[in-house]
Amino acid sequence: MTEVTAQGEATLLEKARQKFVLTFGVKPVSAASAPGRVNLIGEHVDYCEGFVLPVALPFTTIVVGAYNKLDECRVHSILASGEELKTSFVATSSGTLIPGEPAWANYVKGVLAKFPVKVCGFDAMIVSDVPMGSGVSSSASLEVAFFTFLESLTGKSVDPIEKAKLCQKAEHDFPGMPCGIMDQYIVTLGKKNHALLIDCRSLEAKQIPLEADDTVILVVNSNVKHQLTGSEYPLRRAQCTEAASLLKVQSLRDARCEDIEELKWLNTDPDVVKRAKHVINEIARTEKAATLLPLKDFNEVGQLFYESHDSLSKLMEVSCPELDELVQIVRSCPGVYGARMTGGGFGGCMIALARKDSVDEIKKKVLSQYKGKPTFFTCNPSDGAKVLQV
Repeated sequence: MTEVTAQGEATLLEKARQKFVLTFGVKPVSAASAPGRVNLIGEHVDYCEGFVLPVALPFTTIVVGAYNKLDECRVHSILASGEELKTSFVATSSGTLIPGEPAWANYVKGVLAKFPVKVCGFDAMIVSDVPMGSGVSSSASLEVAFFTFLESLTGKSVDPIEKAKLCQKAEHDFPGMPCGIMDQYIVTLGKKNHALLIDCRSLEAKQIPLEADDTVILVVNSNVKHQLTGSEYPLRRAQCTEAASLLKVQSLRDARCEDIEELKWLNTDPDVVKRAKHVINEIARTEKAATLLPLKDFNEVGQLFYESHDSLSKLMEVSCPELDELVQIVRSCPGVYGARMTGGGFGGCMIALARKDSVDEIKKKVLSQYKGKPTFFTCNPSDGAKVLQV
């Protein structure tokens, strides 16, 4: 299968509802959803307090559930692949949660631990069609969907920005991934036919119109995931922190192009210099793209995509041969405005901004030339998290 299609919220909700009744013998009383996301531009800058420009996807995670009158929480999850996982842990009304095995459960345990009120025992069923390990943030989709479900279950509403921050803290403290704020933010606050320009310092956000009937976002999954990811992401973050410290600024958000020469003069590690150069220029590219998208200047936005990819590949060094190959293939396709890797890197997805009527030909060229086995989906920006009627 080369084409991945979103199942739709209604279909997933019904699947979750039926599976919950079959598993737990009662009907769910609360439900919530949250989407995946792709980042148009602004990669590896969110932890440097920069600007990012993501969109929410039509792929989504659904959580349904109900209280169970026990001191434990029983959580089952059906992955996009059809695989079913299950776990249980103490309710926060009865005990304290700590990270542990299975690893996937840390995402939901972390959210429950950070939820602002104690929660009694409950049963929950999670169903998702968000592709995992593809750089479209299946983890943030799960976290925010689970948090929104807890809001519905307990009747405790939380400010959306605070929700995003608590979900980010959950990922830091339980799975142990030092992610930036972007993923949880766009998954919470996404809006149909808009990208979201997020200032990762102030957490102010601006909806950027992205409406064009003849233009789509084409996502190509390389279907590779190199095992470097776990250690390399924290290393990149540490290198950026080192650069900011050497420049005596709060973060690389405050650095300027001329500061690169300052780092060289200080005999800074060449890798640290490269990371700083990427971040400084990527923040500027993102701000520029946000001004061009409402004008539908897709040619110029596309050039920014290519510049971003080249920088991620050569300066941040988070691309991989497969992603570089995909970008090179689509670069020569008619109807493509621009392309770049998206997500943390070392595999996952490439995105292209392309004319709708060129997509089929682009796919054919990728299928004939790419050495791997790609999968595709096209999308337009979708809405963020919400409580559902169960």
